[in-house]
Amino acid sequence: MPPHESSPPELELPSFRIDDSPPPADINSRRSRRPAPPSREDETLRRVPGVIDESLIDDDAARVVRKLTRAGFEAYVVGGCTRDILLGGRPKDFDVATSARPEEVRALFRNSRIIGRRFRLVHVLFGADKMIEVATFRRNPQTESPEDGDDPDDILIRNDNVFGDAHEDAVRRDFTINALFYDLERHEILDWASGFDDVRARTIRTIGDPFVRFREDPVRMLRAVRFAAKLDLGIAPEVWDALVATREDLLKAARPRLFEDTMRLLRGGTSQRAFWLAWDAGLLAVLLPDLAALLDDGQETPRSRATLVWRKLGALDAMIKARGMHYSDEFLCAVLLEDAIWEASGHDRDRVRAVGDFVSSVVDRVAIPRRVTEAIGRLLHVKAKLGGARLPPRLVRSDATEGAVELLAIEALARGESMAKVDALRRAVEEAPRATTVPRERRGEFPRSR
Repeated sequence: MPPHESSPPELELPSFRIDDSPPPADINSRRSRRPAPPSREDETLRRVPGVIDESLIDDDAARVVRKLTRAGFEAYVVGGCTRDILLGGRPKDFDVATSARPEEVRALFRNSRIIGRRFRLVHVLFGADKMIEVATFRRNPQTESPEDGDDPDDILIRNDNVFGDAHEDAVRRDFTINALFYDLERHEILDWASGFDDVRARTIRTIGDPFVRFREDPVRMLRAVRFAAKLDLGIAPEVWDALVATREDLLKAARPRLFEDTMRLLRGGTSQRAFWLAWDAGLLAVLLPDLAALLDDGQETPRSRATLVWRKLGALDAMIKARGMHYSDEFLCAVLLEDAIWEASGHDRDRVRAVGDFVSSVVDRVAIPRRVTEAIGRLLHVKAKLGGARLPPRLVRSDATEGAVELLAIEALARGESMAKVDALRRAVEEAPRATTVPRERRGEFPRSR
């Protein structure tokens, strides 16, 4: 789908260029500090020593790994944290993969708990608000023979809680850049999927055939878009082609997972680029067809609703980055869907009813919780009442007022208008008495600082 000229000029599309230059000549000639044990999968394993700054690895994560290895288990720092360090970032979360079963991990760490239904994980707790996630090595489950009446082309994974070895765990992951294990004992990366080269080339590739991997788990399509936007990576051409070709399979995924991964596109400060990619690949037409139609039919004018949607997402990203704000799902959905709601409702003056009518058309695709839809209606209703720079007395005690003011702030930024009215309303909200005793952190209808 070609980009429309009404798209915001400041939006930078991802690069699909792939750097095929060879790695530095000395990168594989360095020796690890300890000889590696023999491995039956060495023919597919690449060891890359000396490329991780271990000062960036969380101390508690390192303690978990070392305690597991002292107990005789394999254990590695894995996934996104290894990837992010290689890309020059500072990871916020650290995950550990191990040969120990969940019960064995739980027995080693008194400060831990086993969680999960789809597959069991162990959270090792450090203090009141920190945990290290520990997962047992898994492998792809064996494909069962289809029963009579089943679709032989249906390869959707419905149960992947099958334990395996380290190399099996690596190659069952979605993208090569997420399959890098770091061995703290030997100070080297273990790479079974050529992920190290793809990190250096800043390219997203699936492990194996992308058509198969997306059909196995369609939510991987949203993850590809999110990583491309968040990490400023290009998507390999064959992966992009598979995104477009298999997009309808998104409707086979569990609806709560679709909602959660859609929200992740909004939370990280790169929503404009993420939703551009989702729209351009046709994913948005599957998940939120009314919003996609609005963007498809956008008029070639800087004041069109389609242009306003893109600029609102850009303003949201700017506020998240500049002010360090963490926004609720209700608020993020209101930013994303407000213009599509009014377009679809024919400008119904009853905001709450308009939201309900709009959501009923998409709830079968994305399981938007009722608490979210009700809060969106309140936010948009209050926002419409904030006509001037003074806070109307009847809205002083509304728990949606603060969020509505922030919606006005994002719209003012998107339109390039003065923030004087918004600043005055913010001061009025701060000075207004609160009628409810419910903690603001639990209301969920407005932004809050980290």
